[in-house]
Amino acid sequence: MVSDSLPDLVERLAAQLRAKGWMMATAESCTGGLIAGACTDLAGSSDWFERGIVSYSNAAKTELLGVDAAVIAQHGAVSEPVARAMAQGAVMRSHAQLAVAVTGVAGPGGGSADKPVGMVWFGWAWPGGVHSEVQHFAGDRAAVRAATVRHALARLSALLEA
Repeated sequence: MVSDSLPDLVERLAAQLRAKGWMMATAESCTGGLIAGACTDLAGSSDWFERGIVSYSNAAKTELLGVDAAVIAQHGAVSEPVARAMAQGAVMRSHAQLAVAVTGVAGPGGGSADKPVGMVWFGWAWPGGVHSEVQHFAGDRAAVRAATVRHALARLSALLEA
């Protein structure tokens, strides 16, 4: 599983989504569309990939995904409530049955004691549930973003197996 290449991971996810007849969406901040890009690298992804929303700014999170500006003000963009709201917003504002959302600090700057570089909040929404978790990835900006893409898709695949 963890040793799977990214294309192999996407192919497995595609098969799972096709088997359910589901579409997915992404709501991305720190990855800037890399998750959607990994999905659409696979030919035929229009069978299961509905849309990707890059909501890099706080205004985009509010305008495109319906994240309450008060939640962002209270918790910060890199937080569990925002990741959950992003995932839920992506499902509600698309034709997808499930979504993955990511918001984090890819670096090299922007980190703090509470939210260090490499900290990423994930949200996954699907019928009947929302799951969220935080991960801390090491490395430079490219490494953090690559690890975020892999984790987002691997965890989504695992959730579909459950």
